[in-house]
Amino acid sequence: MSTAHRAGRERADRYRDVSYRPDPSREERRGGPAGAAVLAALLAATVLVGLWHLTQGTSGVGVTDLLRHLTGQPENADGAPVGEILTGSRLPRLFAGVAVGFALGCAGTLLQSVTHNPLASPDTLAVSAGSYCAVTLVAAFGVTAPLWASGAVAFAGGLVAAALVLLLAGRAAGTSGTRLVLAGSATAMALDSATGMLLILFKQNTTGLYAWGSGSLSQLNIDASLRAIPLVLVVLCAALALSRRLDVMNLGDDTAATLGVPVRSTRVGAVVCAVLLTSTSVTLAGPMAFVGLGAPVLARLLAGRVRALRRHLLLIPAAGLLGALLILLADAVLRAVQGADGAASIPTGVPTTLLGSVVIVVLALRLRDTGRLRQPPPAWVAVRSRRGYLLLVAGALVLLAAAVLVAVLAGSLWLRTGDLALWIRGTASGLVGQALDDRVPRVTAAVLAGAALGLAGCVVQGTVRNPLAEPGILGITAGAGLGAAGVATSGLGGGRPVLITVAVAAGLATFGLIALLARRGGFLPDRFVLIGIGTGYGLSAVTTFLLLRADPYNTPRIFTWLSGTTYGRTFPDVVPVAIGLALALPALLLLRERLDLLAVDEDTPRIVGVRVERTRFTALAIAAVLAALGVVAVGVVGFVGLVAPHLARSLVGARQARAIPVAMLLGGLLVCVADALGRTVVAPAQVPAGLMIALVGAPYFIWVLRRSRA
Repeated sequence: MSTAHRAGRERADRYRDVSYRPDPSREERRGGPAGAAVLAALLAATVLVGLWHLTQGTSGVGVTDLLRHLTGQPENADGAPVGEILTGSRLPRLFAGVAVGFALGCAGTLLQSVTHNPLASPDTLAVSAGSYCAVTLVAAFGVTAPLWASGAVAFAGGLVAAALVLLLAGRAAGTSGTRLVLAGSATAMALDSATGMLLILFKQNTTGLYAWGSGSLSQLNIDASLRAIPLVLVVLCAALALSRRLDVMNLGDDTAATLGVPVRSTRVGAVVCAVLLTSTSVTLAGPMAFVGLGAPVLARLLAGRVRALRRHLLLIPAAGLLGALLILLADAVLRAVQGADGAASIPTGVPTTLLGSVVIVVLALRLRDTGRLRQPPPAWVAVRSRRGYLLLVAGALVLLAAAVLVAVLAGSLWLRTGDLALWIRGTASGLVGQALDDRVPRVTAAVLAGAALGLAGCVVQGTVRNPLAEPGILGITAGAGLGAAGVATSGLGGGRPVLITVAVAAGLATFGLIALLARRGGFLPDRFVLIGIGTGYGLSAVTTFLLLRADPYNTPRIFTWLSGTTYGRTFPDVVPVAIGLALALPALLLLRERLDLLAVDEDTPRIVGVRVERTRFTALAIAAVLAALGVVAVGVVGFVGLVAPHLARSLVGARQARAIPVAMLLGGLLVCVADALGRTVVAPAQVPAGLMIALVGAPYFIWVLRRSRA
């Protein structure tokens, strides 16, 4: 009998002991009324906020007009039909907010309970991303589906995504907050990339889905909400039927199994209920981010004061009411601050994402042990001798040169090597010259940016000691993207130098914020990763806000750039990346021995006299600058900083002196090939390089995560 099983039996015996169990009637007398009072207070607060929500709108119908309408006056002083506005616009928005918030609050509670993880939610388990991707896929091919069919599609996509994340996280999901969030975040990133590709390739069929994809309460009528609410209530009843089992599972899976609880079927039932609730909310209002995380966290904080709320029979509806309250507050406050007209283009999911980012950071700081990931099992190292290493580097250079040549010649107009020779001599024809004037800077930008991201990822993984960390996961590229998007949408003068300066400054500021917060918690590598993920979510929400507030004509262009593209690049655009690489590479090679020691553990470098915090801060600061310069060159590209370092270590080993050059070459090769494919596969249309890389990076990430299972 295992130690865990024996401990579970002991807890079960104590639970069966009558003298050990609390008196149910006494517990009910103490906590039952308090729990009911909390639910009543939450319901009253939701009603009050809902009444305030009804007064917010673009028509100018206020509280007085609504009160007069109740007395029988159909119009206000301006002649606006109050009844039509109320039933046609405001009540549908209110009901949608209540249904979506309640569903997500309950779904998040169920997911946290079955995973025993306070960071679990429909967002961190990629359920929302899977549902959104499935709905977008159907819309992209011009299929018009009724509400129930769209809900079924969303349910299927969300269920597949949740199953994949839970499979990747493994049985240790409950004790490994980092592992679960990394699995969910990377899966969501891949699904969002696929969704972005559909939005770009099928613009006509997916018009309006970008704003809807950020979570929008705008409704055509009240019918959808009235159909969704009964389904939410039915699923709630099914979830409450599992409440007793979930209460026992809080003692641990082994204890619950010993007490006769069917753990596996309970977990499957709870996950199915959570996915049903999430898919219903996505079908109704799009993926409303992080309500499913914030509401359960608040409910469990209340349960710390009111013991009766610890029972799932009360905890689940309490979290649902808190979810509805959060969405209504976010929507009403947004409309009150921005004005009804200004807030009309801003999805409600933007402020809820900001809330979720704060919750993740706070939880990361409070968690004593977020469950460190171990390195994957040692892979076979292809090259060990110095001669073999030099031959491998030479081979990588040859592959990169061949990829550059093909990328320059490929496109909607295929060229020959003779055309390239004529272009170099300045005697190429007008059409050929124009094509090469466009392609050569693009290919140069792809290679240099890929090398910068590969180098940054190699440094980040070693210093953070996390095999799945990279600048995109840590939020550094999101910070640089926010800076660049801020310049692009604000109309700030100064041209390219200002854009580069602001993007690099934003990337460094993001890194500084993450480092400051992580330092307060002891600068543990896993905590650093969680804080970076939370910060990245918040910065992405602000970027979305800027995009939707900007000129609608520029939104697709900026969105395409943020997806990672070399379109329109010139040689002056790649000079900053070249300078950054020229300065960063020697500096990091000088630190190679210290970085090797940091990759071992936290104690070894201290024993030999290495200043761990200073070395880690310096290395990560250099990586942040490289990532920001890469964003300036090719936009936000993910997974390069993950794939290139792993391939490099599998080829030449973990020593930084060997891994860094190879990671740079492989990073440049990846982005170059992805850019060439994006320009040729669906020519004359173009797919951003960042989305093409995600299609390769996501399966590779799954493989790495499977190998790193504890």
